[in-house]
Amino acid sequence: MTTHQVDLLDRAQVDALVRAIKPQWVFHLAALSSPAASWQDPAGTIATNAGLEANLLAAAVQLDPMPRVVVVGSSDEYGRPSGRARRLNEATPLQPVTPYGVSKVTQDLLALQYHLSHGLPAIRLRPFNHTGPRQAPHFAIASFAQQIARIELGAQPPILKVGNLDTRRDFTDVRDIARAYLLAAEKAKAGEVYNIGSGTAPRLRDLVARLLAMTRILITLEVDTSRKHAVEADVYLCDSRRFRRLTGWQPQISLDRTLRDTLEYWRRSERRAA
Repeated sequence: MTTHQVDLLDRAQVDALVRAIKPQWVFHLAALSSPAASWQDPAGTIATNAGLEANLLAAAVQLDPMPRVVVVGSSDEYGRPSGRARRLNEATPLQPVTPYGVSKVTQDLLALQYHLSHGLPAIRLRPFNHTGPRQAPHFAIASFAQQIARIELGAQPPILKVGNLDTRRDFTDVRDIARAYLLAAEKAKAGEVYNIGSGTAPRLRDLVARLLAMTRILITLEVDTSRKHAVEADVYLCDSRRFRRLTGWQPQISLDRTLRDTLEYWRRSERRAA
């Protein structure tokens, strides 16, 4: 595998790299990716996520033939859906409640615009929450797993810092999500949008309980107000039937395996750090 370092906010650099590589497929995941951090720099989050994609798409349409571009959005585009909790499909109105959510709607619509105005074969995806080994610890499950690993080593008191554990989120293993991206590039219809998710939404409290069952240490929970968000949806539940019918995709990795693999990853990482 060959990697290239490029500043996606530098139009000239992006143009030069895309011309040199002439990709057939592009998987665009680059973004400032934390909804929580987006509150600290709303303008930077929106400008960065919109600007880097605009540069990439502008370069892609100069190629002949143009590449198929998979643009990865987010369930955060749906924001706080109105009405009773239900599965969210692609027709659910977009009502983002975080600057990050706004930035992902912008990326989504940029891909649509380049498809409509230039014929770029762009495919838009809206994956719901995903997690697994190597995820950064500012995301919930990775944070819980890292803290448990540190507690087991004695590097942290036996207190697990948590935020709002009553929210329900639709989690899929990142390895299943990666398979979905590949299937999207192969089979999805250009210009269309597809949700990707498990179709189940356990409470975060239940996920914490499953992780705590994987350790012999007695750990108590402590709510950290800095981990709570002023505005967030109570439930995100994915309707991915459109994508499943088209590609045959479905999750293969159980949530318990995801949690165990994530905890084992952080156990190894913290042992090395110690």
